[in-house]
Amino acid sequence: MNIAVPDAVPIPVYFLLLPGFILMEFAGTAEALRLANRDRERFALHFVGPEPAPRNSLGMLTPDLAPLSACLPEGAWLLIPGLTDASINLQTPAAIAAMRWLREVMHPGIRLVTICSAALLAARAGLLDGRECTTHYTVVPGLKAAAPAAIVIENRVFVIDGNIATSAGVTTGVDLILEFISQSAGPRLALEVAREMVVWMRRDAASPQLSPYLMYRNHLHPAIHRVQDAIAADPAQAWPMHELARIACLSERHLARLFKTHVGVSPLDYRQQMQLSQVQPLMAQANRSMEQIADLAGFGSARDMRRVWLKHKGVPLRA
Repeated sequence: MNIAVPDAVPIPVYFLLLPGFILMEFAGTAEALRLANRDRERFALHFVGPEPAPRNSLGMLTPDLAPLSACLPEGAWLLIPGLTDASINLQTPAAIAAMRWLREVMHPGIRLVTICSAALLAARAGLLDGRECTTHYTVVPGLKAAAPAAIVIENRVFVIDGNIATSAGVTTGVDLILEFISQSAGPRLALEVAREMVVWMRRDAASPQLSPYLMYRNHLHPAIHRVQDAIAADPAQAWPMHELARIACLSERHLARLFKTHVGVSPLDYRQQMQLSQVQPLMAQANRSMEQIADLAGFGSARDMRRVWLKHKGVPLRA
């Protein structure tokens, strides 16, 4: 489910920071959004809380938080990092005030993102009833107790159910925010941010399938990334092996071996999957024949396109 404001307007992103919030869970997600803003502002970051200067998990004061507003703008994202000693910190006046506030401001037009034990806050606010959700494995029993009507899924990186998303903890918050960057600004930008942060694009079985632009990128070999970047930029091009070898500054044989080792598939299979990613968007456009679509996606014919589709998808291509 994509909840976003128009492309020309930055998406307002609110971080709800409570006493004892885990600094890494806040900083990792905020940094991913900062990197996504490098060429233009896509996400407008706001930092709010019931206290103006709470101490984080390292005991440092976090000053200048804005107070909790009466409402949030339509299409906003609300991110809540987890808390240290959640059983204690969720009993504080600040946490209780935050629960009341969540009940007031949450509606289907607001995307809620919880990291680790922050799911407990959402549960106690009654926001997870009837929802699929997850949290850190040590917090799962508490989440089930706090929200008996929730559908708690264990051993997942993150779970998205409508406008509410929950993640397992610490680095999984980055995984989740990269998914939302991909949804709102495109998979290529999400990939660039992930590579800048040197993190894997991790997904789980409960999440939608990875875009081909993000698949097979869980490695750190610069020459193979150069080849993948070139193919991704123009998948319809023929890309003979000698041209890919030139880009990688490797022999054709050495490139083929390294590509299979680091990516897990051959350069041909990778290019074909990139080609296939173009097919459905082209089919959604009116007045295009299958032959025209095949040509635009770089296939020799519609028959060839159908053959490659069946090879990778396991089902026939339906017009």
